[in-house]
Amino acid sequence: MHAPGDIRVEELSDPSIQEPTDAVLRLSATCVCGSDLWRYRGEDAFSSPQHMGHEYVGVVEEIGSAVTTLRPGDVVVGSFFASDNTCEICRAGYQTSCVHRQLMSGAQSELLRVPLADGTLVAVEGTPDDTQLRGLLAASDVFGTGWFGARAAQVGPGSTVVVVGDGAVGLLAVLSAKLMGAERIIAMSRHAARQEIAREFGATDIVAERGEEGVELVREMTGGLGAPSVIEAVGTQAAMSQAFRVTRAGGHLGFVGVSHGVTFEGRDLFMSHVHLHGGPAPVRDYLPDLTSRIMAKEINPGRVFDLDLPLAEAAEAYRAMDERRAVKALLRPSAP
Repeated sequence: MHAPGDIRVEELSDPSIQEPTDAVLRLSATCVCGSDLWRYRGEDAFSSPQHMGHEYVGVVEEIGSAVTTLRPGDVVVGSFFASDNTCEICRAGYQTSCVHRQLMSGAQSELLRVPLADGTLVAVEGTPDDTQLRGLLAASDVFGTGWFGARAAQVGPGSTVVVVGDGAVGLLAVLSAKLMGAERIIAMSRHAARQEIAREFGATDIVAERGEEGVELVREMTGGLGAPSVIEAVGTQAAMSQAFRVTRAGGHLGFVGVSHGVTFEGRDLFMSHVHLHGGPAPVRDYLPDLTSRIMAKEINPGRVFDLDLPLAEAAEAYRAMDERRAVKALLRPSAP
């Protein structure tokens, strides 16, 4: 990305092993993330060209001398943060706050260097077919993020859940809530195609209204109290305000949208008794479970990819997502 709205596919030097804990992957699939659009729209400033992409599934081509759990030829998935998976924070289940964490970038490409490979990458059994490949790519970020949102919102058997946001993360938060046993899932969405996916994933109710009207409708649907579990999957002030106001007293609000300009009035927060928990999802903690379910074909989170393009057409992938013509665009690197 050279500037907001300016995506170019360019030839760069191949990545190589720089540290003994590195691995180099040949990517099978990558994609554009909703969080990439903040920069694309000029909301996140940058001063030099940025090599984009942080979601990936691929095959190990090369490993550093200190890598012990991976071999060339392994099919692997990793998180958008590299982590050692051994520090105290990682062991507590928050690998995206690892004391040695490194933000991944450059995955919209054919090859990718992954630092801290043993702690970051998870190998899968067998060779994925296309449906499994798409699911594994979703697990790299948006599925794991939706899962964290549901965990942070304390979703459990019999829960009533509200999901604010109908992008890939919001839709996969619906699926996550369903898998965790939620009985009623209210998806807030104004877009027919996304509503269809939400229902496929387990939404029992759709609320198209926003703002005050949406808040009042959800409260009516929940006995005037609001829901005990709410997931915010957008990151704007409007979305957070809506999510906060539909969370009942003592309820849990899991926020996983990348926050931009979000603030709370202290007295409102104090008087609400709402539990707030969120941030960058510790995807690495969930990958073994989620990838096993995907490879067993128990679930199909890759359903959120509704646009499939070669890497050379990355600019169109960004445009389609920015214009809401696509929920999520999958990019296929060229063959070696």
